[in-house]
Amino acid sequence: MGIADDAVEIRARGWRTLAALHGALDAELERALQREHGLSVVEYTVLDALDRQDGWHMRMAQLARAAALSGSAATRLVNRLEGRGLLARFLCEDDRRGIYTELTAAGRTLLTAARPTHDSTLEAALERAREIPELAPLVRALGELHADT
Repeated sequence: MGIADDAVEIRARGWRTLAALHGALDAELERALQREHGLSVVEYTVLDALDRQDGWHMRMAQLARAAALSGSAATRLVNRLEGRGLLARFLCEDDRRGIYTELTAAGRTLLTAARPTHDSTLEAALERAREIPELAPLVRALGELHADT
């Protein structure tokens, strides 16, 4: 195996570690958010992204990027959340082709209730991951990134 092959294997190992950590965190968050608030992780992500947005609205394309979804998947998700009364959509006044999405009062209330569950579950899941030798360096690196912000 040459140097280039070693570099590819190191990147692949890093990617597998990242995917393992993401999978573990995502699974725990999904269970807790569904059990306590009837939300999926991606639904929580959308509500949270909208809440953090200045003015509390985003274009659909921005929302899709924030939730790591395709445009069509974001539209289906927004349809479901709108049907539950958590989001509202309206046309952009500057560009009548653009559609904005924003939180409703019910969406904000649910997000406020779900945020402590999300945060405590994430913290506990990261603590458990820190005890797994393969994941510990990545968890430490995440902590260092957070400390810089």
